[in-house]
Parts: sequence; structure tokens; C-alpha cells
Amino acid sequence: MTYQKYDQDLEKDVIRAGSYAEAAVPGESFEYGNTTYAKIQRLAGRFHVEQRGIERVPEDERNDTSLLNVGTMWLSANMVVSSFAIGLLARELFFLGFVDAILVCFFFNIIGVMSVCYFSTFGPRFGLRQMVLSRFYFGWYGVKLIAVFNVLACIGWSSVNCIVGAQLIHAVNNDVPGFAGIIIIAVCTLLVTFFGYKIVHAYEFWSWVPTFIVFLIILGCFAHSGDFVNLPMGVGTSELGSCLSFGSVVYGFATGWTSYAADYTVYQPSKQSRTKIFFSVFLGLMFPLLFTEFLGIAVMTATTINNGDNRYMEGYEASGTGGLLAAVLFPPLGGFGKFCLVILALSIIANNCPNIYSVGLTMQVLARWTERIPRFIWTAVGTGVYIAIAIPGYSNFEAVLENFMNFIGYWLAIYEGIAFADHFIYKRRMDNYDVPSYDKPSKLPPGLAAIFAFCCGVAGMVTGMSQSWYVGPIALTAGEAPYGGDVGFELGFAFAFVSYTVARYFELKVFGR
Repeated sequence: MTYQKYDQDLEKDVIRAGSYAEAAVPGESFEYGNTTYAKIQRLAGRFHVEQRGIERVPEDERNDTSLLNVGTMWLSANMVVSSFAIGLLARELFFLGFVDAILVCFFFNIIGVMSVCYFSTFGPRFGLRQMVLSRFYFGWYGVKLIAVFNVLACIGWSSVNCIVGAQLIHAVNNDVPGFAGIIIIAVCTLLVTFFGYKIVHAYEFWSWVPTFIVFLIILGCFAHSGDFVNLPMGVGTSELGSCLSFGSVVYGFATGWTSYAADYTVYQPSKQSRTKIFFSVFLGLMFPLLFTEFLGIAVMTATTINNGDNRYMEGYEASGTGGLLAAVLFPPLGGFGKFCLVILALSIIANNCPNIYSVGLTMQVLARWTERIPRFIWTAVGTGVYIAIAIPGYSNFEAVLENFMNFIGYWLAIYEGIAFADHFIYKRRMDNYDVPSYDKPSKLPPGLAAIFAFCCGVAGMVTGMSQSWYVGPIALTAGEAPYGGDVGFELGFAFAFVSYTVARYFELKVFGR
């Protein structure tokens, strides 16, 4: 065997096997691998960096049996200041009262997390990442469209999260510019995600604890201040539109993890109870989402106090979320309050870890050549990109957050409509997935039905969306003019589900796969 021929075969084996330990050729030494790819992977292995990309995880490597790992992954990722910031939008953008905002938050979070919980159960069963699983609906080529949307989602979430964290750091020390806070959070996130699955889970296992303590301190300080205002509930069509539009934002935040849900359970054994996985994820998501968003809704009511010297409104106008939290913590706690804000700023790391870990995996789905670039390199590239987006977006956070959350909710609702239609109507059972064909284009669905359904979903979304730059005709009837009420994700899901159900029938008749 020549050195050149060995290098080529080794690279193919590594891509297929997922690590150099599995790709070793009996009787040969790793020293023969002298390609750039081989050298990078060898170096990564020495530092215990996860080398596996989107290859299927074999059963004998699925040694993560802890359900606590499953639940705390999402507990930490959502027990963050970004979730708190969602609650602020109920009053700031949609002018909701306290009780109606709480009810909207509760029910739309339940709707949003269901898909994350369900698709998390696919990871242990198949050992495949979420974007790879999507090939069973969209086919080899159609999934690339979804992968592009997922990359945009990962990068976008990371950008807006960094903006929130940077606001907190700026509130603590006005001499620290926004871009410096963004870079600090981004680099810390990279240090965790670069090493892969095990380190991400280890970090998320504990990182929720200090953040939860700080949120309890915020709750105690605000309750003791007596500044809570029980804002009255609205009525009529304007209230309907506001509830639907805020619900769309809440749903978009909660369901945003769907497109990489299975990524964080692939090392669970295939015999792990799907029910236990489902409820571990459910509890891990619902508790932090409801706790932080409810708290944000409550604290934001204090900005309506009209006494001529409203420190809450002044803080919010000066430094957004960070300024509002500073108004809660600084008067009673002084320097310790500043320490609490720093902890909250660093909580963004836990929220960004799933985004930046999964962006590397998603990039590998786009093409054969992107698959040959190790995950951890894509992780570093993604970090640089979202830093470049977050810095100029720092000064316009509210508009960026609202528009982005709605966008994410829209496309994921369409994705979920297609995936659920295929699973519940056509495959029906896990045993009906041809798992060994996950990387064989000729054996996967053509993807025409899914692309057609996606386009139909976009049509439904457009008729129901309500944005500052466009309001669909159906949205106008769901609220008071000129903004109406946002029903884009509901219609997007319905259009995609129905159209895929019909189109897939004919696709199977014609192509048989």
C-alpha cells in the first residue's frame, strides 16, 4: 500500500467511522496519514476533541445513560437572561397586561417545546443528528435547503443572545463597549463547544445553578421593592392581535431547538425509554422558560410607574435588559448586584452552546466537501461569523429580536408540519425508517414532496404573518388594523402538513421511495 493510497483510504474511513481510533487499518500506523485532514484530526484527538461529525454513532459508543444529562442540557440553555428578555416584550412591544401575558406565555411555550421533546427521542433510537434525520423527509438534496435555514438560525440565535449579554456587561461598567462584551461571551462559548458533545453536556449539567440563584435574588429584590404593577388585561380585537403576536414570539423561542433536538441524545443507548427522554426534555425546557419569562413579564410592569423618577424605565431606555436588571439589583445590593449581572451575562454561554455546537454539524450536511472539514473547524468559523453580525446589531436589539424570533418560528413550524406528516401518516413506526440508507442518496426520498410542502407552508406563513414591514391578509382579520395578529406559524404548519400528506402519496407512487 502506497502512502498516498493509504491517506485517501484513511480519510474515507475516518469520514465513515467518525474517528481515527475506528478508522485504523490493522497492521498500519497512524504515522502514514500525512494529509492536512489527517494531521488536523490527529491533533484534535490528542486534546480529546470530539472527532465525530454527522456519521451515525454505533451502539457500542452510546455510553451516556444519564437522563439528568438530557434534562439539564435544556435547563441550563434556557435558564438564561435571553429567556428573561422574551418576557419583557409582552409589555414593550405588544402592550399586554400581566395576566394575559402570563397565560399566552404558558400555553405557547407548551406548543413550542413539544416538537423538541419528540425529536429528542429519535437520537437514541437511530444515533443520527437532527439534520441527518431530516433526509428521511427532504431527501439528500432537499435537506440542504433546511440546513441553510438551520445555519442561519444557529448564527442568528447566537448573535441576539450575545447582544443581551453585552448589554448586561455594559450596565455593570459603562466603560466596557458592547463589542467587547460580545467578544468575551463568544470566545467563552467557543472554548466549551470546540471539544464537543461530552464537554457541552458537562458544562450544561452545572451552569444553571448560579444563574438560577441570581434569578431568585432578582425575584426577592423586586418583590421586596413593592414596585410590581398588576396591569389590566385588554379587550377586543386589539387584545386578540397582541396575544397572537406575542405568542408567536414565545413559540419561536421555545421551538427554536427543534432543528437540532436529536443532536444531544445520540450517545444515549437505543434501548433508553423514549417516554423518559421526552419528559426529561419537557421538564428541562418548561421550568426555565416559564420561570424566567414570567419574571421578565412581572419586572417589566414596573416601567409603567408614573412618579416622575422611574428608575426602571430609565435603566431600560439606557441599556435595555441590562439596564432594567440593574434598576432591580443595584439600589438594594450595590456591588453585589453588579456581580449578579456579570453572572447573568455569562449565562449566555449556556444558551449559545447548542447553537454553536450544532452549526458545525449542520455545515457538514450541505455537501460532501463540507463533511470532510471537521466539525470543530466549522464551530470556529461560525463563531467568527456571529461576532461579525452581533456587533453592528447591538444598537437595535428589540427590533432584531422580535423579527428574528418570528422568522425562526415560521420556518420551524413548516419543518415540523412536514416531519410530523411523514412520521405519523406514512412511517408510523420507528421500525419503518431505513436507517442504514441515511447516507445513500439513491435510497432516500426524492424530496420533491417535502420541497413542494415547504413552499406551500411559506404561502400559508405569508398570509398570516404580521411584521412591521408586512401584514398578511389573514393576519389583518386576527387583530386591529394596521398590524392585526400574527398567525403565521399556525398557518405555515397547517399548509405544510396537508400539502405534504397529499404530495407524498403521489411521490411514493411515482418513485417508490
